[in-house]
Amino acid sequence: MLESLINKDQQLLIYLNNLGTDFWDPIFMYITHQINWWPFFVILIFLLLKKISLKQFGLLVLVLALFFVFTDQMTNVVKYAVARLRPVNDPDILPHLRYLRGANSPSFFSGHASNSMGSILLIFLIMKKYYKYAWVIFFFPLLFAYTRIYLALHYPLDILCGYLFGLASGTLFYFIFKYFNNKFNLKDKQQKNAFH
Repeated sequence: MLESLINKDQQLLIYLNNLGTDFWDPIFMYITHQINWWPFFVILIFLLLKKISLKQFGLLVLVLALFFVFTDQMTNVVKYAVARLRPVNDPDILPHLRYLRGANSPSFFSGHASNSMGSILLIFLIMKKYYKYAWVIFFFPLLFAYTRIYLALHYPLDILCGYLFGLASGTLFYFIFKYFNNKFNLKDKQQKNAFH
């Protein structure tokens, strides 16, 4: 059964990767780098600071930093324990792929998927109280992690498992944020205004 699942995963990767075109290649090469999403992050920070206090924002930055350390380390532990070759490094399927760039680390599971999905879930759980359309921010992890399939750096299963781990980790760290927010009795801007 595992062999059948792996085979389907490989076939899906080959299909999705081969949907790429010369027009889209540089676009996906650009958006696969997190630093190039800085306008999105600036907008997120602006929207958060409109609603939460500076102390809450400081707590969120600290919790996110711990979240990234945790997910990076856990992703690496799993990657090197499973030791699955990246598609671009697998001689069995490489001839069927559009090769755009390489990577040396193992494939399973995707750190791009776990980090982006988990951090966005954490932020969403804070923002949903203030913004009706906060769910739009999930566009980032969906597109960001999909670039890894487009570039044949991860299999779809790597992305899916990364998303699931990210959702679990993001939920855990949201509760950590909530715990310390309540412990220190931090108020958002609406609550503060209500007391004045």
